[in-house]
Amino acid sequence: QVQLVESGGGLVQAGGSLRLSCAASLRPFSSRTMGWFRQSLGKEREFVAGIQWTGGSSSYADSAKGRFTISRDNAKNTVYLQMNSLKPEDTAVYYCAARKPLVPGLPDKVPEYDYWGQGTQVTVAS
Repeated sequence: QVQLVESGGGLVQAGGSLRLSCAASLRPFSSRTMGWFRQSLGKEREFVAGIQWTGGSSSYADSAKGRFTISRDNAKNTVYLQMNSLKPEDTAVYYCAARKPLVPGLPDKVPEYDYWGQGTQVTVAS
């Protein structure tokens, strides 16, 4: 069954903004660390941002700091990625990921996440 569904991707001009959403049918949601990753052609999947279930602490890749913001709405079982000042090098498929519930930490490695969405394409035109 589908457990993480991303949306909000698309084509945007450089300097523009997009907000990605990830709707989770995983239960419980509020006790899971959530993450966003991305993968561009010919490259490995890489961490973009993560948000803990404890206190909402967040972490960002250097490439995302100052431009992207991760947030979550536990009432809606949704995690968001607000992306501003987009650059052509941000072009990739963006994936939402979830850890098992009540697992501490905010990792930035693909194997540390247990559930994945199907991805949403983000294309930034120069």
